[in-house]
Amino acid sequence: MAERIRPTTMSQVASMHSHITGLGLDEKGRAKRVGGGLVGQVEAREAAGIIVELVRDGRLSGKGVLLAGPPGTGKTAIAIAIARELGKDTPFVALNASEVYSVERKKTEVLLQAIRRAIGVRVVEKRRVIEGVVKAVKYLRKRSPFAPYPTLAGARIVLETKDDTAEYKIPPEAAAQLYQLRVREGDVIVIDAETLEVRKLGRAKGKGKKLYDIEAEEEVEIPSGPVEKVKEIVRTFTLHDIDLSLAARRALFTGLFALFGGEKEISDEVRAKTDELVKEMIDQGKAELVPGVLFIDDAHLLDLEAFGFLTKAMESEFAPLIILATNRGIAKIRGTDIESPHGIPRDLLDRLLIIPTRPYKPDEIKDIIMIRSDELDIPLTDEALEELTKVGVERSLRYALQLLEPAWIIARRAEKRAVEKEHVLEAERLFADVKKSVEIVEKFRDLMMV
Repeated sequence: MAERIRPTTMSQVASMHSHITGLGLDEKGRAKRVGGGLVGQVEAREAAGIIVELVRDGRLSGKGVLLAGPPGTGKTAIAIAIARELGKDTPFVALNASEVYSVERKKTEVLLQAIRRAIGVRVVEKRRVIEGVVKAVKYLRKRSPFAPYPTLAGARIVLETKDDTAEYKIPPEAAAQLYQLRVREGDVIVIDAETLEVRKLGRAKGKGKKLYDIEAEEEVEIPSGPVEKVKEIVRTFTLHDIDLSLAARRALFTGLFALFGGEKEISDEVRAKTDELVKEMIDQGKAELVPGVLFIDDAHLLDLEAFGFLTKAMESEFAPLIILATNRGIAKIRGTDIESPHGIPRDLLDRLLIIPTRPYKPDEIKDIIMIRSDELDIPLTDEALEELTKVGVERSLRYALQLLEPAWIIARRAEKRAVEKEHVLEAERLFADVKKSVEIVEKFRDLMMV
């Protein structure tokens, strides 16, 4: 149980795609120029909207999706947006194709675990929880002899309802969730008092923040009653979560718990037991299945065995939506001399709905930079924004976005309240993009290691 303590202040963080709330479509399925945290890619977003409708209607059985386009054109963002559109508790699993090649596990085992992590089981039950509006939160850090930077040691948080206020010390595992969910002042959250699972419900009414041309986060009512209470809540587990639980329990009873770990292979017997348990819960009306999204980036790195496994997985009764992404044109299928579009076998391509993405236009790059600066709470002058936009157009959008935080540190060192053009130029001087890095390597080729 979390421990009550004295009040503290607030801190926040943003992950690369934390601002994405959906595809940003209107009621007719047309993409807004800026919407859901996405900019541009109108045709791709509208196509993704149709995918969402097909999934909801159960008409995508046996098929998958391929996002194909140059690097930095929002393929991952669109995949995340599809999952957001399907529902808040829709499981989303992101996997790079290179992760399939593990020393400890077979390729098919890695893919099967990813697929089962992308299938949820929604359960309604009564739980003892801590619920309220975040009044203050501060992350506690400690130095570790095994890491060059401070690690999370927990958090201190103040929650309030219409009738109560309470202060808690949160252990590291729950603090990590607060950090990942980007919990900040004004958010309404629920913490399971037993499992310490954290859920972010939205912004308390009247406390929402409007980002640049983006819909505000969903507003929810301020909770009433005590902060600590027993409440009927909806929890979503994945098939893989249940697999791990049953496997760990079996290992404990057989004295093999020291040999079992989440990264090892799980037996077919355990998975069959999970499926039997879930089916029983569904038949009794205690749970329902929630197919999620499995996103595999750099899909051209997969080989024929992996592609064959995915083809079979798409045909299964309870398969998640499988979304592949690649930036390749015509390429050899890994491990063969066969050339194929996107480095993917043609028989699998026939099962995929292909959504192309295109490079961003200058005005779209400008909007994306502004959205990201708002999300990171980094103020920019007009001149700094123009310089970053120029960098995005002439070099790459990713490089421009990567310069935001270094430029902000430079600005703060100069005791400025906003990033100015000179701070962006200084960040450019210190940090090279790919093109500049290659030029430096070529210049000093004779001095480089072979």
